[in-house]
This record gives sequence, structure tokens and C-alpha cells, in this order.
Amino acid sequence: MNLAGLSAVLNGNICSAPMTQIPVRQLSDSHQPPNSDGGFSIRAIDELLAGSSQAAGLHRHDFYSFLAVERGSGDFQIDLDHYTIADHMVFAIRPGQVIKVSLGAETKGYMVHFNTDFVDPASAHILRRACQQNVYRLDEDKCKQMAPHLRHIHQEYRTPQEGHISVMQASLVIYLVGLIRLQTGHTKERNSTPYQQERLDALLDLLETQVTSQKQVSEYAEALGLSTYQLNAITKTLLGKTCSELITEHLILEAKRYLLSTPNQVKEIAYKIGYEDVSYFIRFFKKHTGQSPEAFRQNFT
Repeated sequence: MNLAGLSAVLNGNICSAPMTQIPVRQLSDSHQPPNSDGGFSIRAIDELLAGSSQAAGLHRHDFYSFLAVERGSGDFQIDLDHYTIADHMVFAIRPGQVIKVSLGAETKGYMVHFNTDFVDPASAHILRRACQQNVYRLDEDKCKQMAPHLRHIHQEYRTPQEGHISVMQASLVIYLVGLIRLQTGHTKERNSTPYQQERLDALLDLLETQVTSQKQVSEYAEALGLSTYQLNAITKTLLGKTCSELITEHLILEAKRYLLSTPNQVKEIAYKIGYEDVSYFIRFFKKHTGQSPEAFRQNFT
């Protein structure tokens, strides 16, 4: 295994942080060709692996990432879920998610990284929708249909010509739309409008990055230019949940991420997700999971 290689090349630079924190990796400019946009990177996995299996330990990204496997093996952990890598799979990772990956030496396909602002604002909702589902399992025909878009992007990236950024952006959006058409069982637009979907997408983005510092529905409603009633109406219509329930889900997920991914004491984790009163945090966690933080850490398999 070559952890250093996969960490540095595949996942970007690591922010300096105490050992008890989950490392946050940033998109590196060091492996990009001349004239390439600094907010985008695409690598052929077989070139990256160079004939050997590789792995990267638990970490977060501050950018979007897609692992498109045409053929291969390995393991992928996304937050609390584990997946076995197989042929014709695509993994879509949102900024902030905690991941761990190992790739078999024979794996082929593409690893795509890009910052949020690489996608045109008019297509941002397409990116958000594509990443609502973390794992896509394609059949062989669908994989052959979608793979040329990534090959085209890779060619433009390696040998940039006039307008290559626009070409890569357009091809990426086409690829994302293809993923959305494969979605099963995620956000159901129950008589929703495009505006409601856009507001929900914006809310989910805010929750991913702000939930440890903002825990009130009114704060998110204000940030989105809505009343609390309007915001709750949107979340109930599209997800069948109140905004308060979504906030709670994100807080519990963040706590579980730290419990399973770091050796932090419970009081440290409580502080990291915005609770100074550790007793309150323990009661909050137990109320919504049925067990204490320490019991969850010990019992999780």
C-alpha cells in the first residue's frame, strides 16, 4: 500500500491540524497541467496506481470528488457506510463527508476533483442533486455510454486548447445529468417547484458546513431569505421532515463521524460540534440514538 502517494496525489493537500481532528484535504494545484483551472483535477486511476494497490486513511475533502470505476476492486467508506468497489460504479462525495478508500492495483477509471465554483452557478443545482446519492451502480451498457464524457474531459485537461475550461464544464454537467437519471429513492419532488428544490439544495449545503455553529431553524431561514414557516413547508414537501429534524440528523451524523474516526473524548467531541455542556450533549445524543456516545463507539460494527 502507498498511503502517501494516494493521499498527496489523489486527495490533495492536507491542512495542518491536531491529531485528534479528522484531516481536511484541499485541492492541490501541484499536479495540474499548464493553463489548467486551479479548481479542477482529473486523473486516470490506472496511471495514478502505477500497477500497485493504494489506500488513503480517514479524511474529509473541502471539494467535490467523483470516483468513476470502469473496472476494479477495493473498499470505500463514506461516513458510516462501507462499500465494496466493483466494476461500473461511481462514488460521489460532497465536501465535508468523511471517507476512507483503498483501490486494487487493477482498478481503471477516473478520479475527478473540483471546487464548488468550478461549476457554473446556473448548473449548481445539477451538481447538488447528483451528489445527493453517494453510490451509483451502472450496468455495462450505461457505463460505456457515460465513460466517453470523462475521457473527453481528461483529454481536454491534459492537452488544454482554447476554451478547454468551458468544454470541461459542459461535459461535466452532461455527466452529472446522466447520474441524476440513475437516482433511485432519493429526494422525491412531491408537487415541488424548481425554486423549492433550489432552496432545499442551498439548505443542505449550509447544514453540511454550518450546523456546528448554527442550530436554530430561524438562522437558516434568514440565510435563505425565507420565513421559518416557508422553510419548514419546503423540507416537509420534499423530504417529509421539518428543518429542525434535518438539523438534528446532521448534528448526530457529525458526532458519529468524530466518535468513530478519532480517539477524542466525548467532552472534546461535544465542544467540536458546538456544545459546551457535555451532559446536555450526552442526553441529546442518547435521545436520538438510544445509546450514549461511548456506548455507540464501543458497539458500532
